[in-house]
Amino acid sequence: MPNIANLLKSEIVRLSRKELKAAIQPLRHIATEQRRAIADLKRQVAELQKGVRASSRGLQKLPIPVQESPVAIRFSPSRLANHRAKLSLSAAQYGKLVGVTGQTIYNWEGGVRPRPSQLEALAAVRKLGKREVAARLE
Repeated sequence: MPNIANLLKSEIVRLSRKELKAAIQPLRHIATEQRRAIADLKRQVAELQKGVRASSRGLQKLPIPVQESPVAIRFSPSRLANHRAKLSLSAAQYGKLVGVTGQTIYNWEGGVRPRPSQLEALAAVRKLGKREVAARLE
């Protein structure tokens, strides 16, 4: 009888392995496809990282652009005071023309540098004559 028991046991093991193999085969295909996809994604990430490093190296070599207006506007506190005196305007009136307060005009005359947008407004006021200034203030 031991032969029949061993024979039956070996047959059960064989059949169970066959069924397990059939059940596991689709999972193996899916796992293989997933590994391929992961490998492709890793390659893509590596290429993108290379590109980023190359572009960052290129950016480091380039000078940082400075935002400048097309025409450089010069500013001098004494010239501002002279222009205001020439037009016979108070700081508050001149500030109204430029779009700032009178105190800001005093600060600029004292040596504080205006912002670029304010420099453009100052340049526009510098081009005005006495009549145009009077007309704008009225």
